[in-house]
Amino acid sequence: MSEHDLHVQTMTQLEVLREISLVFSSLQYDFWLRGGWAIDFLFGRVTRLHDDIDLVTWIHHRAKIEQALKEAGYEQIPVREPFNGRQSDFRKETVDLQIAYVSRLKNGSIILNDLPEWEWRFDSLLEHMFVLNGISARVMNPRQLLQEKDDYEEDGRIPRPKDFESRKLLQSILDSGRFSE
Repeated sequence: MSEHDLHVQTMTQLEVLREISLVFSSLQYDFWLRGGWAIDFLFGRVTRLHDDIDLVTWIHHRAKIEQALKEAGYEQIPVREPFNGRQSDFRKETVDLQIAYVSRLKNGSIILNDLPEWEWRFDSLLEHMFVLNGISARVMNPRQLLQEKDDYEEDGRIPRPKDFESRKLLQSILDSGRFSE
């Protein structure tokens, strides 16, 4: 892939992020970035090429979000197992979008829909906004993002090269003091 193609892919994904932000804003719903784009928003710059956009939002908003995205021209695509029921997948042009749905337990912790054994930190969903290329978005707590990498590995998933890089970036955010809770 050429440097130009990489730039086009990144700019296309940023435009989709801008659109998603408008869709959620019109519904008055919050979302949080997860994965590589969350790291980029925490850093305030693009750190690498991304395959997709990962979001998190509340399960009770699912039906309205799915409808609004379809109306905005997003194609809903089948969700692969074992994530069926836990997320919605969409595509717009060349950009894939995964939306994971969460709920809060009485003890304050957060769980992925239908997966109570995967309990997230109570502070997983940060309240303040981060900005990248003029787009404002909330992101998941870098501690939770790092914990997910650990959990995946404990479950037997073989880390990919981008997982190692993500770990380094997340740890540098936490070590630098740039991130405050």
